[in-house]
Amino acid sequence: MHSTYRHTRRACYLGYLTQGIVNSLAPLLFTIFQDNYHISFSQLSQLILLNFGTQLVMDFFSVCFVDRIGIKRCIIGSHLAAACGLVLMGILPNLIDPFTGLSISMVICAMGSGLIEDLVSPILDSLPMGQKTSSMSMLHSFCCWGQVAVIAGTTLGLHFIGGHFWFLLPLLWALVPLVNLVRFLRVPMPPAVPPEEKIPIGSILHSKLFLLCMLLILCAGAADLSMSQWSSLFAERGLGVPKVAGDLLGPCLFSVLAGTGRLLYGLFGKKINLHYALLGCSVLCVICYLLTSLAPYPLLSLLGCAFCGLSVSLMWPGLYSLAARYFHNGGTSMFGMLAVCGDIGCSLGPWLTGLAGAGDAGLKNGLLMATVFPIIMSLGMLCFCKRAGCRRK
Repeated sequence: MHSTYRHTRRACYLGYLTQGIVNSLAPLLFTIFQDNYHISFSQLSQLILLNFGTQLVMDFFSVCFVDRIGIKRCIIGSHLAAACGLVLMGILPNLIDPFTGLSISMVICAMGSGLIEDLVSPILDSLPMGQKTSSMSMLHSFCCWGQVAVIAGTTLGLHFIGGHFWFLLPLLWALVPLVNLVRFLRVPMPPAVPPEEKIPIGSILHSKLFLLCMLLILCAGAADLSMSQWSSLFAERGLGVPKVAGDLLGPCLFSVLAGTGRLLYGLFGKKINLHYALLGCSVLCVICYLLTSLAPYPLLSLLGCAFCGLSVSLMWPGLYSLAARYFHNGGTSMFGMLAVCGDIGCSLGPWLTGLAGAGDAGLKNGLLMATVFPIIMSLGMLCFCKRAGCRRK
């Protein structure tokens, strides 16, 4: 069957599904890493930092090498790295020092995940189609569906096979990037933007509006990942909720609501002012963080965690769409710079949350500290609306 750009778009969706799986699997296994391998809170924070720090490095260097190597070769290589990293996650901790083995697998996973993030958005943005803002939101919803799949599948898998056989799960999840690798081998790639039509990255970086976009997406990444990366451990150890119930009511419902928010915007986004939608999401995120960290009852904390997913749903795709709208033809370099800032937030947010919640302080204090990120984003969106001269339409 002849492949068309419709098949390319579907491969992009599965690419973000892969990223959701890669980024969400390890945090679900944190309690097993602690119990089976005596991995400390500090080391878990280092694994999160290593994951998104590696993605940050890939974001930075992808700006330099993607156009030279070719976007198709890079997207295929990214899926291969993601699959290899997942396989090694299930093998290395039982062969060498567990923390070293987990670190190696996280780096390789992050190399693949980082490249997928850098490449899939510009590929989709360059496809000949209308309503690109809605399509971008739809694309990012698949990251959430990947998180839902891995949370539900891993939680139920651990319940039935037991924690001692956890290493089988990464091996099974590695099939997803391998399948999508084959899809990308077959689909056509859109033509690259001619060099003479691209906006130079130096010119973009001189824009105060783009610098504000960079700050906003940093805070968006921190607000999203600080909650999603720690919510499983927080529910079990901080709230005393059984693992299955905690994972399904906390991080799983977080991802369901995040995916639903992005899906709804993908379907009805043309009727909504994106600027004010992002501002509303930022304010809701502040409320959810405060509810999660300060609520006296575990159920309220879990609901705060879950609805935080809805509040962050539009942040990342919305900011990508705003940047593409104001800096048309920014190309892979522009998306790469945004991804750099987003992954700085994804690295620093969970790391600082883990540090603030270590020891006697508890993760409630860590999540309370992380409220600063959606607060900054709320103020930043007010500035963005003022600087961009937002109107009702």
